[in-house]
Amino acid sequence: MSTQTDLARQTALITGADSGIGKGIAYSMAAAGANVIINYAHGEEAARHVVKHIEDNGGKAIAAQADVSSEEQVTALFRKACATFGTIDILVSNAGLQKDASFAQMTLEQWQGVLNVNLTGGFLCAREAVREFLCRGPAPDRSRATGKIIFISSVHQQIPWAGHANYATSKGGIMLLMKTIAQELAPQRIRVNAIAPGAIKTNINRSVWETPEEAAKLRELIPYDRIGEPADVGSVATWLASDAADYVTGTTLYVDGGMMLYPGFRTGG
Repeated sequence: MSTQTDLARQTALITGADSGIGKGIAYSMAAAGANVIINYAHGEEAARHVVKHIEDNGGKAIAAQADVSSEEQVTALFRKACATFGTIDILVSNAGLQKDASFAQMTLEQWQGVLNVNLTGGFLCAREAVREFLCRGPAPDRSRATGKIIFISSVHQQIPWAGHANYATSKGGIMLLMKTIAQELAPQRIRVNAIAPGAIKTNINRSVWETPEEAAKLRELIPYDRIGEPADVGSVATWLASDAADYVTGTTLYVDGGMMLYPGFRTGG
């Protein structure tokens, strides 16, 4: 490998990569040399646009539809990835959604819908990736680790978020899922980590960052005084998947402009 952050000849499967943070990670990993599987649930046209962008810049990518909350569809997704590129080296479990409601008004469908995608989807994809890593075994010509898993979590794995009990619970679950399987799989040289973004410019919060007054209010929660871009997460994910981060496992990297510093206490609380 020419550099420690080179992902040449490795293959990354990124769930929910047709937009937002997933797309930013896909672009970054493809630029580092990885083959990329662009998973999407519904946005086929958007996913194909991501593939075209990668191919136009000299990379290799395919689009693959799957609902990550479905065991059968996840199995088929990994089967397609391995049939196309031989194996996978990196899983980025990014697919997620919000169904917001006050706690008293939250329906069981809203609760289960978010948990099914954000947490169970992460479990299903990670389990399939681990099975592939263990079956394939080490590939030291490509990577020092047998396999790499990166969960995209949130600052709300730690910061409570009123009106979003299902979302925050799913992200708290991801944190302990990540830590537990990192502990279990480290002897097999499978690295498992998470990235917890803060406020990032994606479609889910477009109405906030495109409205000057709302964006200014949001920046009050960000000591670094800017709202993040998907590329901010993409570059960190690429580093975390590379040999430069080979001794990093079982940890969460916060990409949040300092949101976890609780800026409300800057003036003494």
